[in-house]
Amino acid sequence: MFYRHLKGHIEALLFAHGDPISADKFAVMLEIDRENVVQLVEELKLDMVGDQRGLKITEVAGGYQLCTKPELAPVLDKLVHIQEAKLSMAAMETLSIVAFKQPVTRQEIENIRGVKVDGVVSTLLERGLIKEVGRKDAIGRPILFGTTDEFLKCFGLKTLAELPKLAELIEPEAEE
Repeated sequence: MFYRHLKGHIEALLFAHGDPISADKFAVMLEIDRENVVQLVEELKLDMVGDQRGLKITEVAGGYQLCTKPELAPVLDKLVHIQEAKLSMAAMETLSIVAFKQPVTRQEIENIRGVKVDGVVSTLLERGLIKEVGRKDAIGRPILFGTTDEFLKCFGLKTLAELPKLAELIEPEAEE
């Protein structure tokens, strides 16, 4: 077929667009007949049949769409679990306090931040960024918190010693 060199174009357009693209739209974009588009898409579908490929082309909503193969769902589920979730400003502030002051109690964090931190601490514990590292030898024996290896991974640190010194972070104006 004369237009075989356009198979890569179709694949790239499907990948970049994400949503279904009709054969008519492909025909306009590639400046070829609709029938040739249909034939190229069918060839692409055959190219993607093997176990070595993770994608397939599906006909949906009057067009073609690039999709992952259903049998790869377990692998994709793993990706969902490791994707980074952004932390709120409150969580980042609390995490910073724990990182620089550890071991630190919930009350000490609240004294620095000036607000309750129960929900934020729970979130940081769930995400594995902080952990209980012991109990303070004081009335009520409050829990002490510290950072985890996950914290180090998230921030690209080998050890806590790589954290900047607090004095380096204070602006000159704040010192005066």
